[in-house]
Amino acid sequence: MLTAGLLLTLGLVLLVGGAQVMIRGATALAQAFNVPPVVIGLTIVAFGTSAPELVVNSTAALAHQTELAFGSIVGSCTLNLGWVLAVTALVKPIKVERSIISREIPMMLLGTAAFFVLAADQFFDRALENVLSRGNGVLLLLLFGVFLYYTISAILLAPRKTQHDPFVEEIKDSLERRKVRSKAASFALTVVGLVGLVAGGRLTVYAAVNIATALGVPEFLIGLTIISFGTTLPELVTGILATRRGEGDLAMGNVVGSNIFNLLFIGGTVAVIHPINVPPGGILDLLVLATLSLLVLPIAIRGERTVTRLEGGFLLLLYLAYAGWRVATH
Repeated sequence: MLTAGLLLTLGLVLLVGGAQVMIRGATALAQAFNVPPVVIGLTIVAFGTSAPELVVNSTAALAHQTELAFGSIVGSCTLNLGWVLAVTALVKPIKVERSIISREIPMMLLGTAAFFVLAADQFFDRALENVLSRGNGVLLLLLFGVFLYYTISAILLAPRKTQHDPFVEEIKDSLERRKVRSKAASFALTVVGLVGLVAGGRLTVYAAVNIATALGVPEFLIGLTIISFGTTLPELVTGILATRRGEGDLAMGNVVGSNIFNLLFIGGTVAVIHPINVPPGGILDLLVLATLSLLVLPIAIRGERTVTRLEGGFLLLLYLAYAGWRVATH
């Protein structure tokens, strides 16, 4: 048990560290080939920050341990709203940009609804079990493609409106602060990061299965709690740092964007690799996620479009009550 715990910790460290190294290397490589900052932000940075979740869940799917993947996907999304967003708002109220309210939050709600409807076969189709099939996975990936196209079009095809877009400005500032590296060094960093990601993913899944076996708990519960918490730590740190710098819109966008990526891209990818069996109680977990997602919209548009400390505390209490009940009744 102790060995499995140490391996899990090492796996999560390799995942998070590998993702950061890969992002730095791939970003520097893209800069060397004169790729526009906005494109770098919408591809390398956006995909790289969710790389730990993608690698862990893809590894679990390849091993046919899809209940672990389901718990990790849903757990990460729930943690983003009830933990990352809540704690960030408690540190400092979050100002929400109009573009997030009009573009990202509606897409997150659509993605959550699509994932729920496709997963709840017993409720909608009166099937014998709830399964996200490969066909469902393709639909989720198509929805993600629509979101990506819409987002890129909104930024690239309307330069005047996005000239001072906070997302674009942050990417430009971040790139300007980075040390210039040669193409060879950038490529080496990218490879090292990818190796760390793959190794971390395998270690994490292996250790999680062993911990679940030792404790006699379902694998999906380990994914719902320990793994999802470990993989969302970067989002928490990023959110707190951004809010303290007065860039709360970036913190909000990071949380909402991460949920869209997890549900549509990672969920779709995992289902295509291997159909996802929804574990007992999984539909209830999705209902909790849907409830938290629905609460975000009125919270974001209320008053001066600010997530207050009181609202952050409310989201945190909801999540802690749910998590405590889920662990106690597994």
